[in-house]
Amino acid sequence: MIEKKDIKDITGEQLTAWLEEINVAPYRSGQILRWVYKRQADSFAVMTDLSQEIRDRLDDHFTIGRLQRICVAKSQDGSKKYLFGLNDGSRIESVLIPERGHFTLCISSQVGCAQGCRFCLTGRDGFGRNLSKGEIVGQIRDIQNDLEDPRLLTNIVLMGMGEPLANFKNVVNALHTMTDSGTGFGFAGRRVTLSTAGLINRLSELGQKTNINLAISLNATQNRTRDLLMPINKRYPIEKLLDACRRYPLRPHRRITFEYILIKGINDSPQDAYRLSGLLRPIKSKINLIPFNSHDGCQ
Repeated sequence: MIEKKDIKDITGEQLTAWLEEINVAPYRSGQILRWVYKRQADSFAVMTDLSQEIRDRLDDHFTIGRLQRICVAKSQDGSKKYLFGLNDGSRIESVLIPERGHFTLCISSQVGCAQGCRFCLTGRDGFGRNLSKGEIVGQIRDIQNDLEDPRLLTNIVLMGMGEPLANFKNVVNALHTMTDSGTGFGFAGRRVTLSTAGLINRLSELGQKTNINLAISLNATQNRTRDLLMPINKRYPIEKLLDACRRYPLRPHRRITFEYILIKGINDSPQDAYRLSGLLRPIKSKINLIPFNSHDGCQ
């Protein structure tokens, strides 16, 4: 008995290699992936531009999975929070945010998070595991399928559960599917943003392997404050983080977004504002000030 793999978990190159092993022309890979990502196919049987033999071989080796939708909560501003179940019983969240004439989708990259940021609810329960490539892109595929007009989903943000750069390989493979206009979702790179707490050992490689936007969760202007809020700062202090940002291979006309959650009495003084301006002056950047959203258990 062959253990079937979700076809969303493999890359286009891997699918092409598998097809060549069974003497199927490489161009068939593009046809198959277009059915999965552009036409929302749930079975290989509907892929009528493939021979019955190819469809049968695909069905013998692969599945086309969906995430288990546990519930959808809608807020007053129209945002929808999707709670999805995974095959091992784990759960993740995705948030669909309505904007003027389009939607932005915030997706998860891990079950839980190991970073332990003190203002974050996700990190309170610790780290579960990395999401597979298929589980990452499955959030987009399933929510896109839930929209009356899927074309209105134009922006993707990896800012949900987890630290994306701690799941580097799966996230980068998922990003390629998101931005591939031929066989993937076809999102413009400038419409996809990855937010990181600052794993600087992966930043340069991310810039070399993708064409997406980068956001840095900064939240403090002094190391002692960022140490308190974000334990990762003890490993990668502000000076090293900003130096990595200065060297990041930015695409033309792009800027790094620095996210700064305002916490009363901690990081919101006029002195913090002046320091923030000085720290970021040498970097092509913009600042996203975010009001702190308190929750049960925050310290």
